[in-house]
Amino acid sequence: MSYEKAAEAAEFIRSKYSHDIAVAVVLGSGLGAFADQLQNSVKIPYEEIPHFARSTVQGHAGRLVLGEIGGISIAVQQGRFHYYEGYEMEQVMFPVRTFGRMGIEKLILTNAAGSLDTEMKPGSLMLISDHLNIMGVNPLCGPNDERFGPRFPDMTDVYCKEYQDIVVQAAADIAKERFDKGRDEELIDFLHRGVYCALSGPTYETPAEVRMYRLLGADAVGMSTVPEAIAARHQGMKVLGISCITNYAAGMTSEPINHDEVMDTGAQVADVFRVLLTRVIAKLAN
Repeated sequence: MSYEKAAEAAEFIRSKYSHDIAVAVVLGSGLGAFADQLQNSVKIPYEEIPHFARSTVQGHAGRLVLGEIGGISIAVQQGRFHYYEGYEMEQVMFPVRTFGRMGIEKLILTNAAGSLDTEMKPGSLMLISDHLNIMGVNPLCGPNDERFGPRFPDMTDVYCKEYQDIVVQAAADIAKERFDKGRDEELIDFLHRGVYCALSGPTYETPAEVRMYRLLGADAVGMSTVPEAIAARHQGMKVLGISCITNYAAGMTSEPINHDEVMDTGAQVADVFRVLLTRVIAKLAN
């Protein structure tokens, strides 16, 4: 997707919502309810936005919601595009490039992920500290438009450490309020920190693959997020990544994995997820 197409999409969105947007949020499977709480919101189906693809996955509403939370204007992708849906990487990362053309500098990426750590249980959250791209492709392959960013962008700090600290602080406050845990505790069963391993999907991983990814240093596996994170860093945006742990990865239990389980767990953590994101956005905006 060209720079001009991203600019066209950005201009269309601005024509529907004229307020300056402080933060963009991409919601993963089962987490779309967060967008429903925005005030003074404008909802734009993806099919109305120039050059946007269509979300085809259950749990992804397929629209951009612009509105306020705590008096802060944000843009929320209620559903994303995945490589496994048959889209090219240019289409997967196009919304993020559009956010960049809108002048948005702060991006929160969320997803549903499978845990590779027995201590990181379904229903908890994982703060992404780094990632492994095992999708078999890099979204920046092909001709580079310097208006987006440099040919060889640095990926040393994909996920902003300052933003991670903000999440840890907010999570500590929530844990103290809701779970009667001290601020200095490790927040077991609520927030963890780890490496997200991105795979192409759409099949879930085999037990042998899960053992390999654990040896490589992965803590959770999923089928999204990394292309958007790379695209964001390419154009100088700061990124925060949060995974909702919806299941144990293949072979870690005797139970099979299914998408309904992912959706159900996302719904179970919706409230605490909403509170955490709201507090984090307030900090990022300031």
